[in-house]
Amino acid sequence: MENPFENGHIKNYILLYASVVVIMVLFFIATSLFNEEETKIAKKVFNTEVKASQAEEKQEKEQNPHAAEAKFKLLKEAY
Repeated sequence: MENPFENGHIKNYILLYASVVVIMVLFFIATSLFNEEETKIAKKVFNTEVKASQAEEKQEKEQNPHAAEAKFKLLKEAY
């Protein structure tokens, strides 16, 4: 096996590494320069007002707490 330092191969390895780095830098610059599309995120506004219908539903739930239990039926066996 030949020593790569004596035969001048180290120069080829450095040039290969430098060319890969240059290509990566060029791709980064190209993607950052030509990306003119700005992503704008719409601000979310939460409705903090309680509607009359929601207040009525809450009152009904407080008056009749077993109404929700009628919607669900438990199984006799656990699977």
